[in-house]
Amino acid sequence: MTTGTGGTARIERRFARLALDDRAALVAYVMAGDPNRDTANAILEGLPSAGADAVELGIPFTDPMADGPAIQASGLRALKAGTTLDRVLDSVARFRRRDSDTPLVLMGYYNPIYAFGPDRFLRAAKDVGVDGLIVVDLPPEEDAELCLPTLEAGLSFIRLATPTTDESRLPRVLGNTSGFVYYVSITGITGAAIPDLSLVTSAVERLKRHTSLPVAVGFGIKTPEQAAAIARAADGAVVGSALVTAISENIDADGKARPGLVDALLTRVQGLADGVRRAREAEPAS
Repeated sequence: MTTGTGGTARIERRFARLALDDRAALVAYVMAGDPNRDTANAILEGLPSAGADAVELGIPFTDPMADGPAIQASGLRALKAGTTLDRVLDSVARFRRRDSDTPLVLMGYYNPIYAFGPDRFLRAAKDVGVDGLIVVDLPPEEDAELCLPTLEAGLSFIRLATPTTDESRLPRVLGNTSGFVYYVSITGITGAAIPDLSLVTSAVERLKRHTSLPVAVGFGIKTPEQAAAIARAADGAVVGSALVTAISENIDADGKARPGLVDALLTRVQGLADGVRRAREAEPAS
């Protein structure tokens, strides 16, 4: 069992508590700095009270190859607003002054971390209260680059599994994964389609045969009903594109936040959280 209060321990503690409550987690993804620093910080700080059980905070990058149009646009808005990796870490530090319980994972690409300096980044990330990393363009063959140092620092390195990850590849993918497994429910870019629940259920069952870690499912979840369906099959439902779309719907032609943006975004999170919380209540007794 991991000891301590943050890092992997905070993620383990949250999923363990939810398992006792027999419900899945709502994992909310937002981009740091979108559409501007103050608004993004207000969103981030409001997510737990709106019902997010864990947070994925995106690191903006100029070439987000796995992201769909909504998250690409979100990252570009953040970069235009002056978001840097230092500012992302500052946002985490501010979040931690208000919330010491909610797991927070940084998600992005390796280039900004490499430019920052991996060792310096890991020290800073741990100091401000980051719990784990999802780095989508570092395969298991590159574990020595960042994954193993992340684990040594006491943070989780969360790996993506996909519909194309076959049985021979799966042990390699899961080997150094910690915190939880992020199952990508569709092939392609984020926000591109709606997940097929029957396929998701069988995929989660397959992953559970290979790991004792919680399995959170993301990509394509847009509505409370879809979140509820995923919550019945998995340990967590990850929603990202639908949330950054809510931001884009509440900015003007110049990219400035309209009044009510934060409330609109958090209201959408509340609806998704309600769906996740009601998901297993609706299951018939066996």
